[in-house]
Amino acid sequence: MAAIGRFQKGDEIFYAKVVDGEIYRVRGDVFGSPSFDRKATPLKGVRTLTPVTPSKVIAVGLNYADHAQEQNKPLPKEPLIWLKAPTSLLPDGGKIEIPFPNHRTDYEAELCIVISRRIRNVTPAAAARYIFGYTAALDISDRTIQNRETQYARAKSFDTFTPLGPYVETKIDPHDLTIQLFQNGQLRQNSNTNQLIFNCHQLVSFISTNLTLLPGDIILTGTPSGVGPIASGDRLEVRIQGFTPLINTVK
Repeated sequence: MAAIGRFQKGDEIFYAKVVDGEIYRVRGDVFGSPSFDRKATPLKGVRTLTPVTPSKVIAVGLNYADHAQEQNKPLPKEPLIWLKAPTSLLPDGGKIEIPFPNHRTDYEAELCIVISRRIRNVTPAAAARYIFGYTAALDISDRTIQNRETQYARAKSFDTFTPLGPYVETKIDPHDLTIQLFQNGQLRQNSNTNQLIFNCHQLVSFISTNLTLLPGDIILTGTPSGVGPIASGDRLEVRIQGFTPLINTVK
C-alpha cells in the first residue's frame, strides 16, 4: 500500500488506494490485508472524506522545543496529551468555522499517526507494527479559551477544528520529514519531524500504557514554532514531505 483515502460516491462510502490521481477500491479490511480493484474508479462525482473515522483523537502538546519556547512553557518530562472530540474532524477542502470571531484562533500544523491494530502496553521498539500510516492535520485552537482554562479539550474541539488528510501515507519514515504551514501562500511554520521531543514510536508506546488504542485512532504529534491567528477568508496549507498537501479555508 501507499496512499489510502476514504471516499464517498452517492450514498456509498469506501476506502481506496490513490495512484497518480486515480483511485482503486479496497476490498476487505483496510487495516488488515486488503486487496484492491484492478480497475480505477472514476473521480467524477467522488468526494474525499477524512481518511479515517477514529474512536479517539489524541493530541500531544509542546512536542517541539521551539514551540514550547514561543508559548513560554517548560519542556515536558513526558508527553502532554489530551483528547479532542472526533466531531471536530474536517476533510481536506472543508471550511474551518470560527465560533467566536472576537477570540484569537490559531493554526497548528501537525504530523498525525494512524493506528492499525488494537494496542495496549507496547514498547517503542514494537510500536511500528501497530501504525497504519501517517497523515497531515491541523490542530485549530481557540487561544482565548485555552489561556483561561486548565484543560485544552474545549478550546480545540469545536466542530471543524481538526482538519485531517487527505490521505494516509503507509510507506513513510516519520522521523525526518519537513513540515510546513502556508497561510495565504506565505510560509508561517517550517520545521522537521527530527525535532520532535518524543518521536512517533515513543508517543504510541507512552499513550498505549495509559489507554487502549483501536484501529483508526489518531495521534496528533505536536506543532513546531510559528503558530499564528487565522481569519475569515484565509487559505491554510499543510505540506509534509512526501504527502499530498492538506488544504482548508476559513470562514
